[in-house]
Amino acid sequence: MRKSRKTTAETRQRIIETASEEFRRNGIEKTGLSELMAAAGLTHGGFYKHFESKEQLAEESVAFSIDSMIESWRRTLSNARPKRGLQTAVKEYLSTNLRDDVASGCPFAALCSEMARDDQSVRETSTTGFLKMVDLIAGQLGGMSRPAAQKEALWMFSSMIGAVVMARVVTDPEISDSILREARKHLLRPSKDIR
Repeated sequence: MRKSRKTTAETRQRIIETASEEFRRNGIEKTGLSELMAAAGLTHGGFYKHFESKEQLAEESVAFSIDSMIESWRRTLSNARPKRGLQTAVKEYLSTNLRDDVASGCPFAALCSEMARDDQSVRETSTTGFLKMVDLIAGQLGGMSRPAAQKEALWMFSSMIGAVVMARVVTDPEISDSILREARKHLLRPSKDIR
């Protein structure tokens, strides 16, 4: 009996969501299709019914994880007290919870070096998502022109990604915590008009 289109679409989405986590946890290159499909509760043979290649899945799973992060940020920004949304989002991003939750955390912090070496479609998807995040952050910066807010947001988001990456790399927990703490201090310094 043939699967319905709805069931096929649900299975495909489950593969994308599983890949999103597995790629962030283990890396795109090191995640094998057999392991990935098993994590999704499926057989390896079913992969090519849904995707032409691992690269296609990488592109779609990176897009999914970026879109999920953007949606999470939007919720945080809208649910926070007035003029505190970005402060809350930055504090949550530069937290030990996000640092330690690689599989569900920021796809840029988890996959940046792989994204840079991946095929063009993954890089384009990553670039588009990065710029959406920059726009989201820039929209929260008051007291400056739009071009100035864009530049500040580029610096802020890049710094946040770098801080989380290094906090994951270092082996000393105190240094790791210090990286996150100092990044929060600098990004949230009172001289910024952060809404």
